[in-house]
Amino acid sequence: MSRAVEVAGLTKRFGAILALDNLSFGIEEGRIYGLIGPNGAGKTTTLRIISTLILPTLGSARVFGRDVVHEASEVRKLITYLPEEAGAYKNLSGYEYLQFMGRFNSQNGAELKQMVEDAAKISGLGNRLKDRVKGYSKGMKRRLLVARALMNKPKLAILDEPTSGLDVLHAYHVREIIKQYAKGHKVTVLLSSHNMLEVEQLCDQVALINRGKIIVEGAPSELKSKYKAANLEEVFVEVAGLA
Repeated sequence: MSRAVEVAGLTKRFGAILALDNLSFGIEEGRIYGLIGPNGAGKTTTLRIISTLILPTLGSARVFGRDVVHEASEVRKLITYLPEEAGAYKNLSGYEYLQFMGRFNSQNGAELKQMVEDAAKISGLGNRLKDRVKGYSKGMKRRLLVARALMNKPKLAILDEPTSGLDVLHAYHVREIIKQYAKGHKVTVLLSSHNMLEVEQLCDQVALINRGKIIVEGAPSELKSKYKAANLEEVFVEVAGLA
């Protein structure tokens, strides 16, 4: 199976702060891959480099063979990025927001119409898409934003804390949206989360990251078996030396 993402020796400094420390990992095409760790571990920095938003200090990252620094414009055609703090225009309806965003990636009216129809199905918001976004709950907004991120059928979807701050029900819906869309359209997903129990249910492969380094990587079931742990939180405590 070919690699969708290949990261080698990725290092990032912000002044005296070492945010990433020689990070290396690969993602096979069609997989859901999770970067898991506490706040400040380096997850968002990694996603922003792969999304071509910031430059690495050292090392390289490639998306379907394209270098994120030297071929950034080509990488941007293959990906979509949903930051944790993303928002939608509150005075537009859900449909109007999807139409507005869809125009950036559609070639004609027919393609835009299909894109919006797909996004409406992905969101699962039904008739609430006719309402203004300012009347949405946080969970509804997140479902709208995830639909926007997936509606142009990216080869790689990069999602930063996609369920952050959501209640149990909305978090479940967002996880199901990601899982079903990725499997149904063979989209590769790279996501970050500090919620290890949640990601355990969603990801094919995970990398536990702490202080800018990957401390262990593998399938959730394999890691739990290897460390005789009931869940990934216990694995993290064990390998991070926090036990």
